[in-house]
Amino acid sequence: MTRSRNFLPLAGFLVCVIAFLSYPFFFARFPVTRDVPWASWLLFALGLALVGAGLGRAFRSPERYRGRIAGPILGVLSLAVLGFFLFVTEVFSRQLPASTNAPHVGQKAPDFTLPDAQGKLVRLDELLRTPAPAGSWVLLIFYRGYW
Repeated sequence: MTRSRNFLPLAGFLVCVIAFLSYPFFFARFPVTRDVPWASWLLFALGLALVGAGLGRAFRSPERYRGRIAGPILGVLSLAVLGFFLFVTEVFSRQLPASTNAPHVGQKAPDFTLPDAQGKLVRLDELLRTPAPAGSWVLLIFYRGYW
């Protein structure tokens, strides 16, 4: 009986590399996958499942499938790629510089002019004038982003 090649660990490793590279080159463009990289996590899960299936195949039936040496090596490399990805996305990306010019909580917002939903320019001072119409609100959100 000839032994077959076991490509599952290699396929799993390649899926993990694709998951690592797809985040900065593709998924970071969209807010739904940039803020929480769930699509990359799913690809990593698929890659690790393929590596695990390949390792199980190689060690359950060594007379039938190859991969008892390359499988664990590719498994460790896949876990290393996943660990580096988690470090970059969850730890390193949180090390943003301090925003020195942003208003603090309770501080009066500076006056500015921006277009409203219809394109008409509106000043903040105009909105805050007294007496304000009943039911009118001014909500300011200072979102700190780097994209």
